Amino acid sequence: MTNSKRKSSASGKNADSASSSVPEKRMKGVKEENEEVLADAVAVQAPAASDGASPARSSDRKPEKKVRAVVKDEEESRFTGDTVPADEARQRWPHRYLGKKRTGTIGGPETLKGTEPPKEFIQARRHYTEALIDGRVLFKLGDNGYVQAGEDEDSYICRIVEMFEGVDGDPYFCAQWFYRAKDTVIQACSDLIDDKRVFLSEIKDDNPLDCLLEKLKIVRVPLDLDKATKRAMLSDGDYYYDMSYLVPFSSYQNLPPDNEADGNESDSTISSESDSNVAVKDDKRSEMRMLDLYSGCGAMSTGLCLGANMANVNLVTRWAVDLNTYACQSLKLNHPETEARNESAEDFLKLLKEWEKLCQSFSLVGGGDPITVEKEESENAEEDDEDNDDVDLGEEVFEVEKVLSICYGDPKEIKKPGLYLKIRWKNYGPAEDTWEPIDGLGDCQDKIKQFVVDGFNSKILPLPGDVDVICGGPPCQGISGFNRFRNKESPLDDEKNKQLVVYMDIVEYLKPRFVLMENVVDIVKFAKGFLGRYALARLVSMNYQARVGLMTAGSYGLPQFRMRMFMWGARPNEKLPQYPLPTHNVVTRGGSPVEFESNTVVHDDIKGVELEKELYLGDAISDLPSVTNDEERDEISYEDMPKTEFQKFISLMKEDMPGFVGVDSSDHYLYDHRPYKLNEDDYQRACQIPKRKGANFRDLKGVRVRSDNRVEWDPDVERVYLPSGKPLVPDYAMTFVEGRSTKPFGRLWWDEIVPTVVTRAEPHNQVILHPMQDRVLTVRENARLQGFPDYYKLLGPIKERYMQVGNAVAVPVARALGYSLAMSCKGTATEAPVFILPKKFPNLEENQ
Repeated sequence: MTNSKRKSSASGKNADSASSSVPEKRMKGVKEENEEVLADAVAVQAPAASDGASPARSSDRKPEKKVRAVVKDEEESRFTGDTVPADEARQRWPHRYLGKKRTGTIGGPETLKGTEPPKEFIQARRHYTEALIDGRVLFKLGDNGYVQAGEDEDSYICRIVEMFEGVDGDPYFCAQWFYRAKDTVIQACSDLIDDKRVFLSEIKDDNPLDCLLEKLKIVRVPLDLDKATKRAMLSDGDYYYDMSYLVPFSSYQNLPPDNEADGNESDSTISSESDSNVAVKDDKRSEMRMLDLYSGCGAMSTGLCLGANMANVNLVTRWAVDLNTYACQSLKLNHPETEARNESAEDFLKLLKEWEKLCQSFSLVGGGDPITVEKEESENAEEDDEDNDDVDLGEEVFEVEKVLSICYGDPKEIKKPGLYLKIRWKNYGPAEDTWEPIDGLGDCQDKIKQFVVDGFNSKILPLPGDVDVICGGPPCQGISGFNRFRNKESPLDDEKNKQLVVYMDIVEYLKPRFVLMENVVDIVKFAKGFLGRYALARLVSMNYQARVGLMTAGSYGLPQFRMRMFMWGARPNEKLPQYPLPTHNVVTRGGSPVEFESNTVVHDDIKGVELEKELYLGDAISDLPSVTNDEERDEISYEDMPKTEFQKFISLMKEDMPGFVGVDSSDHYLYDHRPYKLNEDDYQRACQIPKRKGANFRDLKGVRVRSDNRVEWDPDVERVYLPSGKPLVPDYAMTFVEGRSTKPFGRLWWDEIVPTVVTRAEPHNQVILHPMQDRVLTVRENARLQGFPDYYKLLGPIKERYMQVGNAVAVPVARALGYSLAMSCKGTATEAPVFILPKKFPNLEENQ
């Protein structure tokens, strides 16, 4: 509606704004004395969020920050009916009747992380339940409507939660705002969300009554329904809502109970959530089953299982998928209970769909028709028999003894991808096993059926509904700073980012109870965070509750910083897991984008929290025995006793590790304590790096550091050469980062926190030399910096093991998240986005 007589506007915040703080929603002209008359020009307050959200608008046009004065017209916009009795008004809205010079916040004194600090609000003379707008539109308390925004802006959407006359005599209403998807953190990915869907926020503020426009019908619907059903329930309504959008950690979560959410009598109030204790339902199940996608060597799922089991939830990694052969071997070695599949995620998804068809064809699950493998063969049997008359009767006939495995792809490398079965041939051994296309095994129905029935019973592959948790970090190499051809305009058009789509496709197909996605922080930085917003939008479009948090590994008991993004998802009838707050006093270094700064998992008031002391490199590795540059043993004995609490914990045997469930082990050796062997030239260079803090190639002969901290050749020193004839100081070290870097051949020190564990153990452009030994850190030393228990053994060439460790999720972070997951499964998680872990976590026995 457009009305030339109404000139109110909203001073809103554009959803694309990079500001991380909530803009002030102050009433223009408010005086410190509530009794004084307000100025005639009062700005309508547009809600805004710390992650760049703004209230629901009717189109994509960006608002301009323009403010116009309200023209008051008592005959057009005024309260009607009786006032709310004084006693009732004071009971319902006590903050409006505090007396002289009192201020407060709407909704109470508490301020959540990411929301605005307390502001002044208008005190009231009296409250009403009805108002007439434009002399023709009757609004009642609890109704929904459009609110006029600024010039060239689109109308906002709100619910009226208060109507009152201010102490200045002017009429006001308090609005609780709705958001469209494009006005939340999802922004540019809102096309994945139904345009009739809005999200209820917690943000409330005061506005002049004259700013109301048209009345709206907004229907509350159940969350766990498809879009078509929701639209049908909408009937003649304007919008529907099924979820709340909360600013802290960009949270999309279940609506509060009806009586807390709105009290709008005109709305449909069909409950969209099951009771909160529904999450306990699976406690009857002996185990919770997890699928680890892009699993690597299994660090993320290992930590999740340890943490969940510490809280008495039996989480087990039943399936894992990774394209790296050695990583799968490492995972299987440490988790023999896991079906570790060495294949691409795309092929895995295709296999799952074909597996479901096979199970249906043998009536193991509903749907499908009886199997008709190689139908043409049976139809043409007679013709084949006639043709066989010409076949040499002495030719050997192969008979299938057993079906061993199944895959989707091209295992025979004949450029014919499809569904294949691995066959053990009768009278032949394992060396002669072959992969055969299933459509060529039409005469082996009994063997195929036996394999499918056995596989269905043993859950060799998950069917929709079988998986409780999906975790994983889909690689998005297209956002890497090392990729000079990054597609900033359309990141999903880059094949290197397609795994994010595949990950979400698998989630959509299997519909797990919980989802946990990990990724580098660049996912919410690159291209204005498009890929992170896409992942959120996919989860919300699938009716998952979701939230985003940025966590630093060192804050959970490791001597490295390493910030990563973790995105939770939960089905409608589950508690959305929280983020565990830091346990150790590590200053979270920069790295989070401005728009997502409020998503960083930190204590708001660090002074009021008792945290463990931060850990340093020496706390983690000082007890490990000395090894040389050419060490080749995969197993050696410990020499020294642990010197720190971290070392005592990390070297525990399997059965002694808190949260471990499995087969006991004997006293283990020290595995993988061997370094990547430097070539002779690099070894000679490492030997000449001084053994002191901060030493690097700049300490070698012939290098001079200028006043601007750049290096240059010292003209007074003749260039030194190694026995091989190569220079002691390589040219690349002098030119790296335009001569400003101190990383080449840098030596770590005992009292330092490592920035991040890397995948390549080469000293040319990173600080990775041992403090006192002339070598790079070993695989085990890197593994300790990632929190891998010492009993966790890795397989593959030495370079592959470094990659497995460097690509892993820090185990202590995953352990803390696993504990959070268990709280949600048991129904004990709260609605708050963060929680405090038990004291001394994970050494909970110290609390007893």
